[in-house]
Amino acid sequence: MGNSAEQIMKKKAFIKAEMDTVLGYEESNILWEQSKRRLSEIHKKYESLPEGVHAHTDYFIFPSGAVYLTIKERAGEEIAFRIIENAAIKASGEAGKKLASLMRIPGMKSLFIKAWDSITKKKFGSNSGFENIFYDNPKGEYKMDIVSCPYCKYFTELGCPELTKVFCANDNRVYGNLPGIEFRRKGTLGNGAELCDFYIRKV
Repeated sequence: MGNSAEQIMKKKAFIKAEMDTVLGYEESNILWEQSKRRLSEIHKKYESLPEGVHAHTDYFIFPSGAVYLTIKERAGEEIAFRIIENAAIKASGEAGKKLASLMRIPGMKSLFIKAWDSITKKKFGSNSGFENIFYDNPKGEYKMDIVSCPYCKYFTELGCPELTKVFCANDNRVYGNLPGIEFRRKGTLGNGAELCDFYIRKV
């Protein structure tokens, strides 16, 4: 585990901004500080996780869970979920726009598809807490299934499995509107499917 809860939460300003909007600045500040303390406690509990798993838990799963659970205690589940979801929509939407701009560079679409094999095996493979089915893919296509996911596992252990579907939806927001790229998905673990199917191709 690399950075402290304080350092990690500095990078989650987009969540804090949504809290400010919904809860008001004073209430938001109180809950933000409580979330930092909660995140530190969660980090201590899970400090022995493998490094690859930490890359997902420490920077994505645990911060979102800490904020969500803290807000939920004060303002209820509906408001807590709305804050996390709206923050994710804005952040992943911006990431999608930046990626879409890159796809307009000549040759980038082919390079993007080709890179997925090495990226998924390194960042979303067994060393990172995922269980996958990998396929032999024709040129210009990439297909992979995820049958076990640390987002499902650790959000469930934290007591907020409902947050998993927010991160499932981020894929659609990032990859679903790229020029010259088709992203297709039938279901996700976070939404009750048996697996997360991932199919992307150059069109």
